[in-house]
Amino acid sequence: MTHPFEIELETTLPASPEQVWEAIATGPGVNSWFMGRNEIDPREGGTAVMETGGHRAEALITAYEPGKRLATRTATGDDGRFMAFEYLVEGREGAATVLRVVHSGMLGDDWQDEYDALRRGWPFHLHTLHEYLAHFPGRTALPVFAVAPTPGRPVEQVRAALAAALSLPHPAAVGARVHAEPAGLPALDGEVVWADDERFGVRTADGLYTFHHGPGVVLMFHHLFAPDTGRAAEAAWQRWLNDLLG
Repeated sequence: MTHPFEIELETTLPASPEQVWEAIATGPGVNSWFMGRNEIDPREGGTAVMETGGHRAEALITAYEPGKRLATRTATGDDGRFMAFEYLVEGREGAATVLRVVHSGMLGDDWQDEYDALRRGWPFHLHTLHEYLAHFPGRTALPVFAVAPTPGRPVEQVRAALAAALSLPHPAAVGARVHAEPAGLPALDGEVVWADDERFGVRTADGLYTFHHGPGVVLMFHHLFAPDTGRAAEAAWQRWLNDLLG
């Protein structure tokens, strides 16, 4: 049985409407703060594509008003499920922009758990967007994804292992310093900019790093801004995660 839902959020961003539009309505912009690798055909009737860990999701662009409004909707599945997103951009005085996000659709039988996960995730993603626009304006990132299953391992144990690998106190808090030396990658030196029961968000001089630890799995969504960063970084982070949790 499907269940309708709607999540609405608003945030003020330290950027012009043009900069915010580039971040939410272009593939390279979305790559720099959200999940996966993204492609956006910039027109009403075009397609928005997100590829994450080999999974490809497509949505129809139902509204495209440059600098103002972007809306997308996935096809309705055989079970009645679909997702719709709307982004509304409004400039404010003082080089700031208000972004309103509406995420709606139909969820499945486990709708309560799905809804709770979406509701918890959006504030983090908008915080990452704020970090991107505040600290990496005019730049775009290489998105990095890695995943490792943790069957039967308590979430708290996994969280402690991640904290230790990042030289963090446990529990970690915003402002804590981070240091790690992943094989085949530059040293990771930065600070925690987000910490909750499910994830750490870390900012360095050349990247935004997410370490998400849920029941049975660890996910990493990183955004790397260094100009010499290559695709090998994703394989290196996957090895780091496998070694940590192996």
